[in-house]
Amino acid sequence: MTLEDDIAQHYQTGHLLDRIDAALKELKIDPTRPGVDDLKPVDEFHTGGIEATTALLDQLEVTPEMRVLDIGCGLGGTARHIVHRYGPRVVGVDLTDEYLETGRALNERLGLTDRIDLVQGSALSLPVEDRGFDLVTMFHVGMNIPDKPQLFQEVERVLKPGGRFALFDVMGGNLEDPLVFPLPWATEAALSHVQAPGIYRRAAHTAGLEEVAERDRTEFAKSYFDRVFRMIAAHGAPPLGIHLLMGETAQQKIQNYIENLDAGRIAPTEMVFRRP
Repeated sequence: MTLEDDIAQHYQTGHLLDRIDAALKELKIDPTRPGVDDLKPVDEFHTGGIEATTALLDQLEVTPEMRVLDIGCGLGGTARHIVHRYGPRVVGVDLTDEYLETGRALNERLGLTDRIDLVQGSALSLPVEDRGFDLVTMFHVGMNIPDKPQLFQEVERVLKPGGRFALFDVMGGNLEDPLVFPLPWATEAALSHVQAPGIYRRAAHTAGLEEVAERDRTEFAKSYFDRVFRMIAAHGAPPLGIHLLMGETAQQKIQNYIENLDAGRIAPTEMVFRRP
């Protein structure tokens, strides 16, 4: 199996749509007619969830006339948010069959199949045309991609002149200390390719992209998880959440994430680049 096969397998949990439906029913939400916001606890699979999505996108000018590509789209949550809030058409690309199948089913229930196209493919060989997109987004995907230069070359290929690439990744802090596993994106070190922000900057520069913004989101992440765990302590774990995407080791993965964060080994970071 290739690395990408192993990564896709890592994210497979089995019967995902059924488990989402059961959680929605527990919340007294009709799973056949959910709202976009009803799905937010599970379909924004990155640090900070919808708060982080909004924080990154608010730095951009997204209009209905744009075409947007979301790399590593998962269940399509970010794509749905972009369509619902801003109105453009979105293509989402992901490796994992179960995520795409689940996302397509959710899009159909929401009446968004004419606005969102979820396709299987690799970030290193995107199955889309040259110069086809005004905006490319990527949330917590680079940690599974060792070849950052090829990633940025592909983004440069698909962006229109003046287009933006906005990403939010878990990047490396003090990488002299090994990460503690399992983590949400990797059960073991072989699947994890966390790299420092400078690696991203160099890859972007080599590909011909200009950096226009960068923000360390470590303190945001710490505050977010503190709030989440205080809510769980007070009210118990909610039925619908990203734990549905991480299998039986969900709690350990989140605990290890926080341990690595507190130790400074990782640093969630936003970056925005522009194609001249």
